[in-house]
Amino acid sequence: MAKAAARSAWTSVWLAERAPRRGGRGGQPSGLDRERITGASVRLLDAEGLAKFSMRRLAGELDVTAMSLYWYVDTKDDLLELALDAAFGELRLPDPQDEGADWREQLRELATAYRALLVRHPWMSPLAGRYLNIGPHFLAFSRVVQRVVRRAGLPAHGVTGAISAVFQFVYGYGTVEGHFLARTADTGLTPDEYVEQAMGKVADDPGTADAVHESRDLRAARGGADVADMMDRDFTFALDLLIAGIEAMVARG
Repeated sequence: MAKAAARSAWTSVWLAERAPRRGGRGGQPSGLDRERITGASVRLLDAEGLAKFSMRRLAGELDVTAMSLYWYVDTKDDLLELALDAAFGELRLPDPQDEGADWREQLRELATAYRALLVRHPWMSPLAGRYLNIGPHFLAFSRVVQRVVRRAGLPAHGVTGAISAVFQFVYGYGTVEGHFLARTADTGLTPDEYVEQAMGKVADDPGTADAVHESRDLRAARGGADVADMMDRDFTFALDLLIAGIEAMVARG
């Protein structure tokens, strides 16, 4: 508890001088290392969510004592930082130096992959703003994003704004989508069943019916075979708008 309370906003497992202990003395668990602990943390977070994650629960998953984990990390925050960066390591990054590649397509590829990552690991969203997020996998992702957007031809002062426009949008979209799917799963319904029942109740309620009826034509024009298709269509169109905005700013000079 004292370690967790003393943690400051700029503390990071990636800046810590302490290295994992090695050797077979003092009760160090056999076959345990940071990579194995991190992998188990990701699986546990996927299965049970951030709220239930604890050192004790993780130790049980690994069939070791909770104290044995402290050979490799100082706090639960360290584990969460490690898990967060490990998730970024799942991303397949395009080659920003490929002269034959279109920066627009590479940007779409990065944005789409990031959205899928946030949906696949909904616990990532709250952690991304909690920590410095300077692990090697995130930095590799960030560097590729920066190099791809630079190739669009924006002036230097506009590059970070363009990155923010695209990836803050993706962060928000992926976060809301992940929460929606988690909420749906809790009901035992499919996303389509959930939306159908929810919209039916909202449309029948006098306090919300007008808003639903007013947007009926927009929902009809939206199209899509199911909820997943509608989400994909909205995401693709919104991303195209942002890329078109970058192109317009480049043309403006």
